[in-house]
Amino acid sequence: MRQDRSLLVLTHLSQLLDVITGFGGFVVPLILWLTQRDSVLQMDTHGKSIMNFQISMFIYAIVCVPLILLFGLGFLGLLLIAILCIVYPIINAIKVNNGEEPSYPLSMEIIK
Repeated sequence: MRQDRSLLVLTHLSQLLDVITGFGGFVVPLILWLTQRDSVLQMDTHGKSIMNFQISMFIYAIVCVPLILLFGLGFLGLLLIAILCIVYPIINAIKVNNGEEPSYPLSMEIIK
């Protein structure tokens, strides 16, 4: 196994493709994780945390849709999810670049 901190940073930042292109923020980290988890040190751990975060945010977004009918609370929830999906990949990419462990808040442990 090799240590490739720049690939780990790229994996975290690839989640931002949803903001830039509208798609790819789930698929690209998934492909990087599945193809590199056996050859890059810590890729399996980082990939699982990224996928858990992405799946959790998707579930929260689905829950927010019916809440739109309840005084518009769903819009507030979707706004919060959007902010989290932009801010935390950047924060965690910086952490990984500095050699620290990433952490995603409100992330359910779906993939163990």
